[in-house]
Amino acid sequence: QVQLVESGGGLVQPGGSLRLSCAASGMIFGLYAMGWYRQAPGKQRELVASITRGSSTNYADSGKGRFAISRDNAKNTLYLQMDSLQPEDTAVYYCNANPPYDYWWGQGTQVTVSS
Repeated sequence: QVQLVESGGGLVQPGGSLRLSCAASGMIFGLYAMGWYRQAPGKQRELVASITRGSSTNYADSGKGRFAISRDNAKNTLYLQMDSLQPEDTAVYYCNANPPYDYWWGQGTQVTVSS
């Protein structure tokens, strides 16, 4: 059974940084393209960054130049480095395959950007 466990969220001031991690189990992690998604209150979940099996990356306009997605296949872990955070980045952040599987969603990790 696939399990994705996100961590690393928290409260940060505008302009601050966070590094999110996603520990994967129950799957051959290196075989999947993966993504980081976020859902803000009252909004639909959106893809913010993605990485292919070969580690090519792509970003939504909201994260370009500020977010960096990476993966460590040996550790079955996905990362999202987020810099220059702004209040509009406040959301619950999730990892999943890209495209996502409905039954893979985890609990997510809350990111709150506020002074």
